[in-house]
Amino acid sequence: MRGTPERQPPMFTAVSIEDLIPHDHPIRRIQRIVEQVLAGLDAEFAAMYSHTGRPSVPPEQLLKATVLMALYSIRSERAFCERLNYDLLFKWFLDLPIEAAAFDATTFTKNRERLLEAEIADRFFAQVVAQAKLRRYVSSEHFSVDGTLLEAWASHKSFKPKDGSGNGPGGPGRNAEVDFHGVSRSNATHESTTDPEALLARKSNAVAAKLSYAGHVLMENRSALLVDAELTQATGYAEREGAIVMLDRLPKTKRRRTLAADKAYDVAAFVEECRTRNITPHVAQHTTGRSSRIDARTTRHRGHEISQRIRKRIEEPFGWIKTIAGGRKLRYRGRQRNRAWFLIVGAVYNIIRIAALDAQTT
Repeated sequence: MRGTPERQPPMFTAVSIEDLIPHDHPIRRIQRIVEQVLAGLDAEFAAMYSHTGRPSVPPEQLLKATVLMALYSIRSERAFCERLNYDLLFKWFLDLPIEAAAFDATTFTKNRERLLEAEIADRFFAQVVAQAKLRRYVSSEHFSVDGTLLEAWASHKSFKPKDGSGNGPGGPGRNAEVDFHGVSRSNATHESTTDPEALLARKSNAVAAKLSYAGHVLMENRSALLVDAELTQATGYAEREGAIVMLDRLPKTKRRRTLAADKAYDVAAFVEECRTRNITPHVAQHTTGRSSRIDARTTRHRGHEISQRIRKRIEEPFGWIKTIAGGRKLRYRGRQRNRAWFLIVGAVYNIIRIAALDAQTT
């Protein structure tokens, strides 16, 4: 018998949103970890907000929303608020009832920006790492480091001379034609009018230069979890300088550590900086037209070979951040806002890894 749709909805319903989410859904493991992380930040939230005035969007919901935006590749706050109207999984994750209205996009964006300005991204990332340490997933001796370029939210046409000579109208319309042929442009003489902190950079000679930032991560080698992340301007020395900054933030210890890295880190200054910090530089040897800055005293040990094999896993978080989290082209202007976003999506990647490790141990 052919069924027909029922046009008249029921007057009352007793459906629970909890019953609509499958008990074996991966989001449940992620939600439990997020709740543990937010519990550790409760004192931070209490100190940030006034006890008088009109209530804001709860900071816990703002951070949970950021987690959902990274997990489900949502590029804007407005798109998230629109989806919240009809996605029951989102409402369940945010502890909202079925009949609750979605956040106003403007109010949600302003509250979220206020939260990120309070350096809560650093604390959120630190709490996620702390959860990994409580589960004994994190190595304290063996690490890998790498960096990548993230395209800034600025076009080539905004990259104009600092002296103002190229700021005149280039033609009719908002998106006028511009001819860059034969024009010498560099970070020393030009800057973006859209995002002045973004710099022109390229990963290799085979690709075009783009306005970019440099993202850096420090990974522990046992479970391939991120123990630190940083976003800097894309200077020619950004990878090595970012690595030193993250190494200095590691907990102090008298035990020797190892640090795996690719050929870009095989530089005398970086190798020396590592050794002064009691870190053995397990970097890949760069011998094309030159001699490596490390020798058989390091490479003869099996540990160097193991580090070089494991360090390739550091490409996994970069791939996830650029594709799923939408970081191939950044969505904000300015280093500080993009840095906060980068830290939070790095923390979300860790949460996914921790959930997977929890599933293996149960």
